[in-house]
Amino acid sequence: MPVIESKYKPSFFFKNGFVSTVYSGLVRRVDRVDQKRERITLFDGDFIDLDWSFSKSKTNKLIVLLHGLEGNGQRPYMIGVAKLFNNNDMDAVCVNFRGCSGEDNLKFRSYHSGATEDLEAVIAHVISEKGSSEIYLKGISLGANMILKYLGERDVVPKQIKAAITASVPCYLYGSAKALHTLKNKLYHDRFLKHLVDRLKIKQQNFKADLSIEDIKSIKTLFDFDNIYTSKAHGFKDALDYYEKCSCLQFLQNIKIPTLIINALNDSFLSPECYPVKEAKNNSNLYLEMPQHGGHVGFVDKKNVYYNEKRTLEFVQEIS
Repeated sequence: MPVIESKYKPSFFFKNGFVSTVYSGLVRRVDRVDQKRERITLFDGDFIDLDWSFSKSKTNKLIVLLHGLEGNGQRPYMIGVAKLFNNNDMDAVCVNFRGCSGEDNLKFRSYHSGATEDLEAVIAHVISEKGSSEIYLKGISLGANMILKYLGERDVVPKQIKAAITASVPCYLYGSAKALHTLKNKLYHDRFLKHLVDRLKIKQQNFKADLSIEDIKSIKTLFDFDNIYTSKAHGFKDALDYYEKCSCLQFLQNIKIPTLIINALNDSFLSPECYPVKEAKNNSNLYLEMPQHGGHVGFVDKKNVYYNEKRTLEFVQEIS
């Protein structure tokens, strides 16, 4: 499909990508979302925690929400969507990736941008155990890449999945990794790295044969983290092999259900390859919207309902 012209026009203050990103990550709050936690066991004996919230009316419609790097099911960008959909007659489930629900997971592996086997398990669960017959997928950043990879890497997806919406997608992981290592993103880089390393120290206590204290001390950058832990724990040769195999960009041409990508042009986390204009023009199921503003998951809008959240609901309503 041709690229969609965006109608997003934030206030002057939030036209700045840094301001909108930081405000959305550190300041925004969303209240009055009642979540019920469910733990499911995965194929390898590990677990994932799901945070459910429900429409007041009985429905078979469900939106599955995936968070970004070091996020969880209670982040405002997650429960903001859940709240909006609950108020519009749809249930919502916020997926906490392995180790992201407040309790370390059981395995040496955890989560990564391309772990579509875990998404597949979640979808199978909500179909078989919950009876959801109309499912929509929404992903942010890392979770968005996972959704797009999931949709494009397989010939058939469950018929219950009707559409997907993604925002702030690092479609080309190596390009985004390089962007995060630039001086302008040092604040974000260092914050992500601290959280990741702190959690890795906890994991190392249970997996001393797989990871040493010296290994952790040698991690100085996010690239080091992916080279020393992410790649090795998940079966990749090194960080570059992980980035290459898990980037969703190579799978976009194969997506067969209506899918929307919203990537702001002033998102400092994204490289030029993360704006897949050619792929969108060559795939009638792929819709690409590139607002001038929005930073990284910073689509601030009126009444604390973000623009990407409104667009998610609009897109679903157009499809259903």
